[in-house]
Amino acid sequence: MKRFPFLLLLQAQFSHAFPAGSKMQEKEKLTFAVNYLERFYDLGNMKWKFVKGGDAVVEKIEEMQEFFGLEVTGELDEATLDVMARPRCGVPDMAPFEITPGNPKWKSNALTYRILNYTSDLSQADTDDAFKRAFQVWSNVSSLTFTKINEGEADIMIYFARGDHGDNSPFDGPNHILAHAFQPGRGIGGDAHFDEDETWTKDSRGYNLFLVAAHEFGHSLGLAHSSEPGALMFPTYAYSDPETFSLPQDDINGIQSIYGSSPNPVQPTGPSAPKACDPRLTFDAITTLRGEIIFFKDKYFWRKHPQIPSVELNSISLFWPKLPEGIQAAFEDKEKDVVFLFKDRQYWALNGYEILPGYPKDISLFGFPRTIRKIDAAVSDSRTGKTYFFVDHQYWRYDDQRKSMEEGYPKLIENDFLGIENQVDAVFQGNRYFYFFTGPEQYVFDPYSRRTIAIRRSNSWFNC
Repeated sequence: MKRFPFLLLLQAQFSHAFPAGSKMQEKEKLTFAVNYLERFYDLGNMKWKFVKGGDAVVEKIEEMQEFFGLEVTGELDEATLDVMARPRCGVPDMAPFEITPGNPKWKSNALTYRILNYTSDLSQADTDDAFKRAFQVWSNVSSLTFTKINEGEADIMIYFARGDHGDNSPFDGPNHILAHAFQPGRGIGGDAHFDEDETWTKDSRGYNLFLVAAHEFGHSLGLAHSSEPGALMFPTYAYSDPETFSLPQDDINGIQSIYGSSPNPVQPTGPSAPKACDPRLTFDAITTLRGEIIFFKDKYFWRKHPQIPSVELNSISLFWPKLPEGIQAAFEDKEKDVVFLFKDRQYWALNGYEILPGYPKDISLFGFPRTIRKIDAAVSDSRTGKTYFFVDHQYWRYDDQRKSMEEGYPKLIENDFLGIENQVDAVFQGNRYFYFFTGPEQYVFDPYSRRTIAIRRSNSWFNC
């Protein structure tokens, strides 16, 4: 019986916008969208039929929007086309559940694996270690065990191949389909194949073998893709430091639903993606970016477009693989079209969604002494050309034109920003106001009257 593999479609560089942007003609956009819906949403021969009183294309667009957490409009708006344009897995999207259709699983929880050959990119020892740790990701949180064998037929057979390698799912060269794995079952079931045309590494260069293998072995065990950004089983590749990697709770829930909980007396837990409407939600940093508002939280960020009511959650590493998690401060210099991001004593500069060369740099270049270990929040006032940096209960003011810190600083925040009495977590400028975020609350500050005019929940921007 033919089995269909889980194809991990990933690219070396993330595409952040619909191809050719607004220059694409409406006919081209529709053709692009129809092809996408045919492949991932079973549009097929229905595409010109009318169902439920409307065009099937519209219905499938709505299904796709619901799956990705977009505003369900049935229209090919910018946010929808942006998601369609992203590199992704070749498996059709389904309802957001963890288990592959049909609920395939191994009958035994004691599984074997065998590595049939090795990549030329890594030593045999490094490859063995990557696969061993990838299996441990799943055994650490479930009742599964994995044993490596060197001969005979294993439950999960692993090998590297190029192009057409005899399973009706050929690889396509560098930077597209990285790997695929088959659902549990006899014969080829459970097997995992890795494209030897990729550059496999044990760090952030190329593609990290441990991370890709851990994802693929999830498929080998019966997991489908997750719709939660940041989950290991999310369809697209995103780098995370293997030394600090922790399996997200979404993936833990998925594997335990199939094979049961861990035998450990203390059940393992993992990080979860933040919820936009959590009343306790706080932010690490906020900035504007070419009309959008970017809200940073842990390893994630939300994008808020002024014309789109919904917000979109992404992992930082999906857009910026070389940025760290936990961005602590950010601001946009609109005149220079640059966004600055800060963590500890380092900062990065972005032009659009590209990190400028030569970064990170040390915050001493802004004039901070060595005693300042991190920036809590920052905002650039487009009216005055001044940038405000908030550190603990004090603030500094930087002259953007002179490129120097002004004399007489730092000063107390509470003296000059009336109503802002707590440490600032994040701040940005919108229209004429400064929006200060402290804990789960935000303070709307009018720089003209120099007073706070409103207090709201921090996530009020998310229509909660």
